[in-house]
Amino acid sequence: MTKEALKIVTIGGGSSYTPELIEGYIKRKDLLPIKEIVLVDIEAGKHKLEVVGAMAKRMVKAAGLDWTVTLTLDRKTALKDADFVTTQFRVGLLDARVKDERIPLSHGVLGQETNGAGGMFKAFRTIPIILDIIKDMEEQCPDAWLVNFTNPAGIVTEAAIKHGGWKKTVGLCNVPIGHRKMAAEKLAIPEEDLFFKFAGLNHFHWHRVWDKSGNERTQDLIDAIYKPTDDEQESHLKNIHNASFHYEQVKDLAMLPCGYHRYYYAEAEMLKHSVEEFEKGETRAQVVKKTEARLFELYKDPALDYKPEELSQRGGTHYSDAACEIIASIQNDLRREMVVSTENNGTIVDLPYDCAVEVSGVVTAHGFEPYNWGTFTPAARGILQNMKGMEETVIRAAIDGDYNAALSAFVVNPLVPGGEIARDLLDELLYAHKEHLPQFAEKIKEIEEKRPETVRYVDELMKSN
Repeated sequence: MTKEALKIVTIGGGSSYTPELIEGYIKRKDLLPIKEIVLVDIEAGKHKLEVVGAMAKRMVKAAGLDWTVTLTLDRKTALKDADFVTTQFRVGLLDARVKDERIPLSHGVLGQETNGAGGMFKAFRTIPIILDIIKDMEEQCPDAWLVNFTNPAGIVTEAAIKHGGWKKTVGLCNVPIGHRKMAAEKLAIPEEDLFFKFAGLNHFHWHRVWDKSGNERTQDLIDAIYKPTDDEQESHLKNIHNASFHYEQVKDLAMLPCGYHRYYYAEAEMLKHSVEEFEKGETRAQVVKKTEARLFELYKDPALDYKPEELSQRGGTHYSDAACEIIASIQNDLRREMVVSTENNGTIVDLPYDCAVEVSGVVTAHGFEPYNWGTFTPAARGILQNMKGMEETVIRAAIDGDYNAALSAFVVNPLVPGGEIARDLLDELLYAHKEHLPQFAEKIKEIEEKRPETVRYVDELMKSN
């Protein structure tokens, strides 16, 4: 790209992460000839947009830049002539996440933002919105790049590319950044002197590592991180419980698992911890609501013109900075090596050609060029293919409002028990989120009429929130 007056639009601009995004642009001011940053939100997020927007303006002013920062609730108008569009919205706000976590956990089933029943429902709410955004982009900014870090990022990215037809889409996650930093620390080798290959799905990838001499260091890292000692296994993730992996299993994989693999490889321990949090009224969503409230009190300070350290406690640190790095690399053809969700196109042989995968590669002016991975060993391949089948079924259910497909997704998801519990959970969550699931309106009406016990159960549970 050669444009010298960039317009960047952020949908979900009232997010508590926005200061990190602004900081990222400021750090790259010599690479990004920004003219205007537009922060977009909805009526329910208007107050937060005003607070964080005022702070964004202070940050730009303190940096001595002449960028215009615009705040608006009019998404379609905001997208006019945009060069880059970033998405960081949450349908239903954090109250929806509370329901995603508490309703499953009330049955002793994992409730989590991007995994299990909660993750599927976040996708049901989010996919129709990302497709609506793409319709507006087709009319208002047909040449813009879409950088998505709305969770579940891989599923949302696949919906955008495969069903929205927006090929200029990249999905983003902060988890690989932490894995890279940990590897450098454990091996006592600068990060830039290591070569990484990540492959899999968002929040479900594995990686291998080599040093500058061409020696693979993956097994050395497995020994350093997972070999049994008297100390707890380390994790860079602040937002999930640090249950231990089985060292012998990871040795057999010969790859380093993603931190989120704990939900699958240490399911019992993760569930036990989550249930304990639920019983104390301290699910992750409830903790995040308190953290976010503190952040916005800080953001209101008219003297605050920099990103506060407290933002790193949200758990999504580095997301926004990575988004800025992608934008700078596309704009300047920097060919930065990154890990993104993108169209597979044969990169992982074991998965459909047109699905979204999360892999290492290079960000160029024409898009993302992934490093070929090839195939996985059976122990990883089986669960990976199951997860991708679940994701594809979730997308179909979200787009069509197909209850049967939604139930199929619940049944095949490894973190949701089969049988009646799957149906009960699905119906309870549909009713709980009815305001944000118009595609399921007919089924929700049926639940309200024919399953009064479901309605009573959810209403009583959420009263205790």
